[in-house]
Amino acid sequence: MRRLKCKVQYDGTLFSGYQVQPNKRTVQGELETALQRIHKGNKVKVYASGRTDAGVHSKGQTIHFDTPLAIPLDKWETALHTMLPQDISVYDFEEIPPDFHARFNTKGKEYRYFVHTSSKRDPFKRNYSYHFPYPLNLEKMRMASEYLMGTHDFTSFCSAKTEIEDKVRTIHEIEITQDGDLLMFRFVGNGFLYNMVRILVGTLLEVGSGSLYPNSMVEILEKRDRQLAGRTAPPQGLFLWEVFY
Repeated sequence: MRRLKCKVQYDGTLFSGYQVQPNKRTVQGELETALQRIHKGNKVKVYASGRTDAGVHSKGQTIHFDTPLAIPLDKWETALHTMLPQDISVYDFEEIPPDFHARFNTKGKEYRYFVHTSSKRDPFKRNYSYHFPYPLNLEKMRMASEYLMGTHDFTSFCSAKTEIEDKVRTIHEIEITQDGDLLMFRFVGNGFLYNMVRILVGTLLEVGSGSLYPNSMVEILEKRDRQLAGRTAPPQGLFLWEVFY
């Protein structure tokens, strides 16, 4: 039995998220269906670095699975692409030790969130960015992001549905850049809670639009109260960019 690891890109628009759900189209479901066909009807379980919500995209999700097949590493991409839908792509296959786990061996992740800031709606960007046609002060958002860097309890910046008790995480980098009418938020950290990146973005947008002060981040972190932070930005602007091991 071999354990293989690979990266997965997907357009999350038409998926009900990554994780398998009854009677819904999911990324994991499509991957496992394709692998089952390659394995002549035998089920193959896929393990990922984490799950993404409906509408969220991936440039670098990482998965692993076990297989008895002797297919060479450089043939797996072609084999799976003949079975997978057009909105999923797999690449960068490696054979890894049997004790490797795509989720539990994760050291950190990078997420990127895109905001379309033009006053005009663009139907070709609607699935891959959040349309926010209001004036923004980038400098104030960058000032606010400085307070969010480092190790904190991010209770205020995660969904109330979060079941994980330990909400302490470390954010190593926050970068906010503008290219034309496309604003990009880049987050690198040792881990992120449920909806954390989307709430961070929603909060920083409120700073940029003047609803919050940059130093409000201090009180929001200290109070550990979700209601003090900003709105949850919608899913379509979010990309899981890279997973670190």
